[in-house]
Amino acid sequence: MRAVQIRELGGPEVVIVRELPEPEPGPGQVLIDVARCGVNFADTLMRENGYLAAATLPLVPGLEVVGCTAEGLRLAALIDNGGYAEKAVISGDHAFAVPDGVDDTEAVALLAQGLTAWWLVNHTACVRPGDSVVVHAAAGGVGSLAVQLAKMRGAGRVIATASTPAKRALAMELGADVAVDTAEEDLTTALCAANGGAQVDVVLEMTGGRVTDQSLAALAPFGRLAFYGMASRVEPAMISPRALQGRSASVSGFWLMHAFDRPDVLGKAYSELAAQVAAGELRVVHGGDHPMSEVQRVHAELRGRRTTGKLVIDPSR
Repeated sequence: MRAVQIRELGGPEVVIVRELPEPEPGPGQVLIDVARCGVNFADTLMRENGYLAAATLPLVPGLEVVGCTAEGLRLAALIDNGGYAEKAVISGDHAFAVPDGVDDTEAVALLAQGLTAWWLVNHTACVRPGDSVVVHAAAGGVGSLAVQLAKMRGAGRVIATASTPAKRALAMELGADVAVDTAEEDLTTALCAANGGAQVDVVLEMTGGRVTDQSLAALAPFGRLAFYGMASRVEPAMISPRALQGRSASVSGFWLMHAFDRPDVLGKAYSELAAQVAAGELRVVHGGDHPMSEVQRVHAELRGRRTTGKLVIDPSR
């Protein structure tokens, strides 16, 4: 089968399409023909061994797939790796039936990114009716869904941040009340100004460095900052006991891999998200359907933050 394999650590050039043997399913697993595999920022970190989970080479990247079993059952699934391939082995505990009215890109987008957005809004940050919610990288895969889910949860004001006018306009289309340029020198003041001069209740953050620090400074007493990534790879400076106590603030982290131990919750969440997409209540931003032969370019575009929404790869091309 055709698959992408990484044999050495490095940049996009190490992500190479090769001919590999088909994977063999083990107990509780099933083989599927992959229709689309999702591309995530985490994939670009894996090829450098910069992800939370250490990379073991050789590696076929890809954490999410949608496709059909030999019996014709259409499933979307979270996997440890192996998604960038024509065939993949999935576990029944982390596979979800895809309803009619949900296309392949949408089915994949609701996996790592959709479930992360759902968990952040409903559990980690526990968004409450009336809360003001800052969503950083609001045009990205997680952010674009989190903007909408926060609104559905009853957020009083959703403040989106993004790096370009086009991305900020997209966030507004998705339901954000106001959009802020992430490059604002005094991001703390900009976020509070976007909230009518008041400090904010919730921040969903995945950038790191000064963005985290200035977002924490914008939190109201009893505010919550939910940290689910660090795209800048720069550690924030202000997360200290004194800084948190001085604001009665909470800072939490979330990694979807830990939710794998709660397949019942993930199954409920996926079904809920898929039903909202099928009903037209939740919009997945299609970020590009690319042939697997262009995987190096896709990685370069994603790492360069020149993409929006959900990127997928078609293994058949």
